[in-house]
Amino acid sequence: MENKDRNLYRLDELSDYKIASNYSDVRGWKIVDADNRTIGKIDNLWVNKDMQRVVYLDVNVDKGLIEDSRNEVHDVIANDNAREFVYKDGDSHIIIPIGSVSINKDTKIVMANSIGYNTFRKTSRYNAQHNFDREYERRVLDSYYPDSESRLRSESDDDSFYNRREFDGH
Repeated sequence: MENKDRNLYRLDELSDYKIASNYSDVRGWKIVDADNRTIGKIDNLWVNKDMQRVVYLDVNVDKGLIEDSRNEVHDVIANDNAREFVYKDGDSHIIIPIGSVSINKDTKIVMANSIGYNTFRKTSRYNAQHNFDREYERRVLDSYYPDSESRLRSESDDDSFYNRREFDGH
């Protein structure tokens, strides 16, 4: 995403943007799955600058979830002998579409409504020091919603990619 056509930005990169007064700033809040298992903490919000709205939560994955994942085979980088798959150090962030969560302002907890712990364990992660690309977005959506018709609409590379229920904000 480090190019002139970039359309997603972390909220903290945009000095002229702030969260509207009728929305909660969920950065720093805990995120759980539908069974109340901890996924991690919300580190940032990804904003589509052209559309002027939040499309993803940037989640710093809980250490327990990462450790649970170490024995799994994932869609990640293979080590030199190609017998096992490992995450690079620092790959501890995932994105979650804003329309996939509920926000409880009283408890300051965000709940992923229909995405389970095992799905989060297997979802490919990225390093917060680097931005992700549209291909990563597609892989994540496909892992969260494998049977969804969203795949059919995910081919576009423009802002129409975000015109689906998974990105309907709160």
